[in-house]
This record gives sequence, C-alpha cells and structure tokens, in this order.
Amino acid sequence: MKIYIFLIFLMSYTLVGSAQNSISGTIKNQNNDVISNVEISVSDANIHTKSDEKGQFKIKNLPIGKWTLIFKKDQFEIRSENIIITKDENKIIEIILNSQNHHIDEVIVSTVFNKTQKENVMKVDHLILKNMQNQGVVNLSEALATNPGVTQLSTGNSIGKPVIRGLSGNRVLTYAQGIRLENQQFGEEHGLGLNGNGIESVEIIKGPASLLYGSDAMGGVLYFNPEKYAANGKTTIELNQVFHSNTQGSNTSFGVKSSADKFKFLLQNNYTTHTDYKTPNGETVVNTRFIEKDIKLGTAYETSRYTADLRYNYNVLNLGLPEEGIESKYFRTPLYPSQKIDNHILSLNQKVFFNKSRLESSIGYVFNNRKELEGAEEIALYMKLKTFNYNLRYYLPTLGKFESILGVQGLNQKNGNFGAERLIPNATLNDVGIFATTQVNLNKHTFQFGIRYDHRKVETETFGTEGEEGFFPTVNRKFKSFNSAIGFKSKWSEQWLTRLNIATGFRAPNLSELTSNGVHEGSNRYEIGNTNLKNEQNVQIDLNIDYTKDHFDFFINGFYNHINNYIFIQPTGDEIDGNVVFNYVQNNAVLFGGEAGIHLHPHPFDWLHITSSYEMVVGQQRGEANLPLIPANVWKNNFKANFNLNTTFKNAYFYIQANYTLAQNKVSVFETKTNDYLLIGSGIGTDVVLKKLNFKLFISGTNLLNKEYIPHLSRLKTDGIYNMGRNIVFGLNFNL
Repeated sequence: MKIYIFLIFLMSYTLVGSAQNSISGTIKNQNNDVISNVEISVSDANIHTKSDEKGQFKIKNLPIGKWTLIFKKDQFEIRSENIIITKDENKIIEIILNSQNHHIDEVIVSTVFNKTQKENVMKVDHLILKNMQNQGVVNLSEALATNPGVTQLSTGNSIGKPVIRGLSGNRVLTYAQGIRLENQQFGEEHGLGLNGNGIESVEIIKGPASLLYGSDAMGGVLYFNPEKYAANGKTTIELNQVFHSNTQGSNTSFGVKSSADKFKFLLQNNYTTHTDYKTPNGETVVNTRFIEKDIKLGTAYETSRYTADLRYNYNVLNLGLPEEGIESKYFRTPLYPSQKIDNHILSLNQKVFFNKSRLESSIGYVFNNRKELEGAEEIALYMKLKTFNYNLRYYLPTLGKFESILGVQGLNQKNGNFGAERLIPNATLNDVGIFATTQVNLNKHTFQFGIRYDHRKVETETFGTEGEEGFFPTVNRKFKSFNSAIGFKSKWSEQWLTRLNIATGFRAPNLSELTSNGVHEGSNRYEIGNTNLKNEQNVQIDLNIDYTKDHFDFFINGFYNHINNYIFIQPTGDEIDGNVVFNYVQNNAVLFGGEAGIHLHPHPFDWLHITSSYEMVVGQQRGEANLPLIPANVWKNNFKANFNLNTTFKNAYFYIQANYTLAQNKVSVFETKTNDYLLIGSGIGTDVVLKKLNFKLFISGTNLLNKEYIPHLSRLKTDGIYNMGRNIVFGLNFNL
C-alpha cells in the first residue's frame, strides 16, 4: 500500500509550478551551412525535437540540472553536448556536426547511467529494428539473431526465442516499455511475445545484469525501446506494407504521432499474416502459418519538473503448431494443434526532477492469456499469468566525479489454470530486490561498481492425486541472493577503448523446473520437476577491446561464464504411456567464447562498407559433458554501398550478405549433430522524393541459393524438416 501512495504522490507533482527553462540554437556543418531535420533528444528525459529549415531548434520546459543533448542525423557523426540548466534560464548554443565516416554511437538507456556507447562502462549492442526488418526477417527474434552473439531457438517462422551466448528462456530477461515482460517464457515453444511494430530499437546486454534487473538476468537482457513521440509541434502519419514471397506473407502497419509542448500522443497498429512456409526442396511445412494483430498506444506529459509516459500494448497471436499427420486445408487460418495468445502490457514511467537529483519510477501490469488447442472445442492448456511489477530509482546529487543510484524493484505474479491439462500448477510469486551502484569518472578512465540483494517467494497449490500423472504437490520455497558487479573502461587514446567487467548473477528455478509432472505436448516428452532445485549462481568475466580509425575499426569480445547449479533437462531412459521421461537436474557448468569483427570503410570509396564478424560459444558441464542447446559458431559477412542517385532517389543502398554456419558436433546426450551451411542474402532500397510525396522502398532476398539447411536450434530438427527456402521481400514506407 505504501508503494501505491508514493506513486500517487509522484503524479500529484504535476500540480507544482514549473520554471520556463529553455534551450535554443543553430546546427551547422563544417562549412558553416545550416542543417535541417537534425533529431535532438535529451538523455534521461522524454524530450525530442528536430531542427527546422534554418537549422534552428528550441526545447522548452527543460528540467533544472545537468543534461546531455544528443544531435543525430544520417550522414553526420552523432554529437553529444553536456548542458547545465539553472532556474529560469534561456540558453543559446551553436552546434557543429561533422560529416560521418562510419562510426555509430547511440545513447544506451538499459545501463541506468544513460551514456552514449563510447562512454558506457558495459559493452551494449544497439540495433535499429527497421534496419533489420529491411533485410527480410519474418519475426522479431530473427531480427535479433543478426547481431553477433545472438541466435534463436525456433519452431518454423512463427516461434522464435532469443539465445544469448548459449543461454535462453528464463536466463534472458526481456524489458518492454521500461518494465519487465512476463509471458510464460519457460517453454521452448513459447515465443518472444512482442511485435516489432512501434519498437524503435533494442539494446542487448550479453552477460549477467542481475545488479540492475534481479533474477533471470544472469544470461543477459533484451531492452526494447518504444518508438519516440513526434517532435514538438509536429504531427506525422506513417504507413508500411511488406510482402513475403515464400509464405505469401503480408505485414501492414499504420501509425500516427502528434506532440505539443507538454502533451504527446501516438498510435501504432499492425496486422501480420503468413501461410505455411516452403522448404528449398519444394515441400510445404503444414501448419507453420500464423496471424498476428498488434496495437500500441501512448501518451506523455512533460514539464521542467515532471514527466510521465503512459503506454499500452495489446498483442494477439494465433499460430499453428506443425505436427505429423495434419491435413492441409484453408489458406491462412491456423489448423489444430494451435496456440492462441493474448498479451496485454500496461506501463507508466515517471520522472521527478529536483535541483541536483531526480527520482524515476516505472510500474507495469502484464496479463498473458495463453491457450493451446487440440481441436475446435478442445482446450488442452489454458493459463492466465498476471504480473504487477515496479522499479524505483533515485539518482543522487553528483559528488565531484561520483554518480550514484539507489533502487528497489519487485513483482507480484499469479498463475492460474483453466484447461483440461496442466503444465505448471496454480502459483503465486513475490519478488523484491534493492541495489546501489556508483560510477566514478576520471578523465579517460571510468569505474562502476554496485551491490544488490534479492528475495523471492514461490507458493503453489496442490492438485491431483499423489503418484499419478498431473499431480502437483504444494511448494513453499524461498530464494535469496547477494550479487555484485565491477566494471572498468579506459580510453587509452583516440583509437583504443578497453572495457573489463566482472559480475555475478543468479536465477531462481521456475515453476516448470520445480513442479512439472506430465506430458509436455510442445516438446513431446514426459517431464518431471524437482522441488529441491537450488538457485543458479554465476560469475562472468567480460573483456572488450575496440579500435576505431576514420576508415577502419575492429572489436574483440571475450567472456568466461561459470555457473553453479546449472539446471537442465535430460532423459532418464524410462517411458510413460509411450513418452520418453525427462527430469530436471543440476550440475556446475561453464560457457566461454566471444565475438570478433571488423568494419572497413576504405578511402576514397566512402560509399562502401565491409563488415565481417565471427562468434563462438562452448558450453560444458562438470565432467566435460556438453550442455544442450549450444548454438553453432557463425561467420557473418556484409558488403554494403550507400549512394545518392539524384534529387529523386536519395539515401539509396545495396547490400549482399554471406553467413557461414559451422557444423555443430559438440552436442549433449539427447541432441543430434548438424551440418554446416552457407546462406546468401541481398537487397536494395532508396528514399523516393516526388515533390510533396516522400516514401521509402526496398527489395531484399534471403537464402537466395535455396540452400537446404537445418539450424542446430531448430525444434523441427528431430523430424528432419528444413528451414525456409528462398524468400523475396518487398516493402514500402510512407511518411506523411
């Protein structure tokens, strides 16, 4: 109750009078020419605008304090400028943007200090989702898998679960709209549960982030940044249409955004449909079709003392589950067995600004309504998961070179069953964690360290008859953990940047691991849980080295991850009703490997970009047995050319990709090996300017050689089903 009262107090802060602080200026290039349509945003605040045709901009209601302004436009280097605002001040500045070589720097919000990438102590990958979607990906997880160190556990095109350095499921935490996403992610056949429409970018933390996010972040974090509101005083309308040849798929989206000085609004709507995909040998994989509907709403309010951002996302997914013996009929409507999933995400993010500090709160409610259907009127599984979570952070006044944050996080979760079968019992989960972290800035060197304590309580209800299938005993378990992290970043010169991070993380066993007792239809096996499982606890060392020159850079990321009490499932050799029995066990484990890559931007061929990266991970149990579901090593290559044809065709590009996946022979006792394969993709796109009508178009192709291949992490691998064959994608984007 105290939490609710405190949040109401924060909302009431809008009644307090606000100072009319503002900052204005002009943006120019090295030749003193003004630059229009430069995106200007304020780090840590929900403020966003653009420069006009004279290169001028103005930001009103800027909070008192020290802020970082980010200036960003295509073909120019990103620029960050630190500004100090005092009471009732109108500041005027001039900004010079240098022509871009090829280096991209982004503001990182997932690591709480919200620094640009080059200033951040932890290496965080930042992906612009529209750039990934232009490469012909079908779902959001496939887009994430284009990043080095990330792959996906997939079931056809409709279900994809991200894997970061060999860890997935409940070991990778997902944040959307600033809150923790909970949607029964324990299952291999449960997808990400998000649609890329209305999501601007994603930040990928590879490694334990339990200090900032608690349990389930021991393997990494996927932090999805929602689309920004329109620039102040602007209203924009966006229409998108994408077609896929292989699945006769269609992705249609519509968005409208409008912003005044204090109030902002946006609406995004998406409809996606795909038929069954075809393999390279011409066969159709029946019931890999799916239909997805997604709507996102947002409204924001901001003054110089207070900002609030209220967002809602409703996602409906109806997808088929491929299975032997299904007779193909209809066209797009999924057949049985199928999943029908409704996902609601409601969030409120608030910031209160004091003279030298600020208070942030994020509260959210997530409702996941999941059905698995065996027939028109036969509901096998029907689970409702309701999660309330909160995150409070107080940014203390800066003391010299020290920046510090205190925080508290928690969630209350209830799972209920309403179907004929049960995978997990009715249960209640309560979680609370407190943390403190500090960053010290010493010219070219930066230190960051922190500590955290978490407590989780799990209670389940008894169901069924003891000794029979479907029996769930009462479980009353408490899990707790202390974790810490220390990081060091050093910019030895203008070219060399080094990061070293050592962090611990943990994960409490989930309900499936603790209580399973029955046939898991999605995995075709009889699963037995273990109520005596302990916390997974890990320590990981990460080393990152970046070298940056005007026309060449490279990076090397290495990691070593030691996990105590690693939980995994393995066959017992027994059968129940014709299903192989699997049970959950624990053993110590290690994962190690990394990623390395180069980016060549040769002079004088400034239009050419050549990138190449290699990623690898090895996972072993104590005793040198291999861990299951470890992705194969991958060598990714991309050649891209950027150019302007004339005044009508601008920002044009052409690319060709060659991704080589090595054979995976290091498998666990119940896995099969997979062969190597090479995939070729290509695409072309441009902005088209026709007087008052401006739009973007692109054509891309994946698996252009129609290669027969099966990824190691495909759940259709055991049936010998190939992944999708050649797919040509055509897209249009109108901004009105």
